[in-house]
Amino acid sequence: MSPITYISTRGEAPELGFEDALLAGLARDGGLYLPKTWPTLSKSELEAVPGQSFAEVAADTVARFAGPKGLARKEILKLAEAAYARFGHPATTPLVEIDRNLWVLELFHGPTLAFKDVAMQLLARLMDEVLTRRGERATIVGATSGDTGGAAIEAFRGSSRVDCIILFPDGRVSDVQRRMMTTARESNVHAVAVDGTFDDCQALVKAMFNDLAFRDRVCLAGVNSINWARIVAQISYYLVAATALGAPYRPVSFAVPTGNFGDIFAGFVARTMGLPVETLAIATNDNDILRRAHADGAYEVKGVSATNSPSMDIQISSNFERYLYEASDRDATWVRGRMGELQQSGQFRLGEKVQARMQRDFAAASASQAEVAATVRRVREQSGYLLDPHTACGVVAAEKTLPAGRTPRVVLATAHPAKFPDAVEAIVGERPPLPPRLHALLTDKERISVLPNDLAAVKGFVADRATAVRG
Repeated sequence: MSPITYISTRGEAPELGFEDALLAGLARDGGLYLPKTWPTLSKSELEAVPGQSFAEVAADTVARFAGPKGLARKEILKLAEAAYARFGHPATTPLVEIDRNLWVLELFHGPTLAFKDVAMQLLARLMDEVLTRRGERATIVGATSGDTGGAAIEAFRGSSRVDCIILFPDGRVSDVQRRMMTTARESNVHAVAVDGTFDDCQALVKAMFNDLAFRDRVCLAGVNSINWARIVAQISYYLVAATALGAPYRPVSFAVPTGNFGDIFAGFVARTMGLPVETLAIATNDNDILRRAHADGAYEVKGVSATNSPSMDIQISSNFERYLYEASDRDATWVRGRMGELQQSGQFRLGEKVQARMQRDFAAASASQAEVAATVRRVREQSGYLLDPHTACGVVAAEKTLPAGRTPRVVLATAHPAKFPDAVEAIVGERPPLPPRLHALLTDKERISVLPNDLAAVKGFVADRATAVRG
């Protein structure tokens, strides 16, 4: 196996090995890390997937991206087995058929009932292992539209090597999502409500990473999907689902509820590695910047609308930069230019070549709140299956863009309906209960900090709580 190094989408940061990229998160030039060369999957390797546990598939996937100088596969497997032992289903990410050749891939059996757990539980263990070996500590700062924050706090609570501070938009997440962040008692985790939107929270995090002196002083690390290891871990469930449905002997199509573009980019990587994926469908809600970019080539930020699928209420999709780098034939100068335009004017154009590539690589569709509600009710009546609103966006996109032929259609179910009980109750007239193991969540005492949308205030909060401060 050849060594794997990581390069920034903006071309001005030093190349890193896997472990350094894992701890760095965002590159020092403001870009996102990608492998310099893509690992590949042979037909025989894909044939072997159905006989493996999910932890084994995840360990093999991470080992491919770690390379021979990274963590050994047996070490990664031990961490993966510990991560997925906490999931509430023996298959970890089971498939459920809800219509003819239309499947839901349930990614919500982790401790916080969201797909983020699949990557975050493993990422936390990988980071702890590397930090322990190096005798170092780190300060994690992340932004969440709802699910990443709970998954991060759950994964890192009690860590002896990491302080974890999560920013979320005040009043724009569900009560269950908020409580999954605010009821943790461990002193190394902190939930911060920011007076603003998710995009504001994400901008604050990026600004802290781009202040290199501050970044170095508090040893910042990132766990948003800007962290490459998050994407790597998510590749695993594409491999597991596709091979269960016939790959590599027949292709499979996926519809992916999309906010920050990380989940669908993992599918793009799986296809790049050799998984036979016929169509990848971008599913958005009314905040449809990605669908609009796909249709007319203009990536233009508009105001964020509150919807019944709040985790997708995003306009600036960070991982889209990784795709732009690939679609432009890895032209870092072009990417820097477009990201500069976005920062200055809130928009840029893809250009004819990149737009044509995007239309080849993806389908795209948006789901209105009315379409989401109608789909949740119809699927419940026809199959007895209760979708959460985000997964319903994926079903809408699948039905709009993926033909109901012989190719299996898979919708990524990104959250359990009990994470959004108010929205689901408004649609179907019943309140989905939390699993018994989470009943105390609704009565546990909350611990929360509230801050203005102000960089100086947030930096001060982080610095006061970081125990990894240098100098």
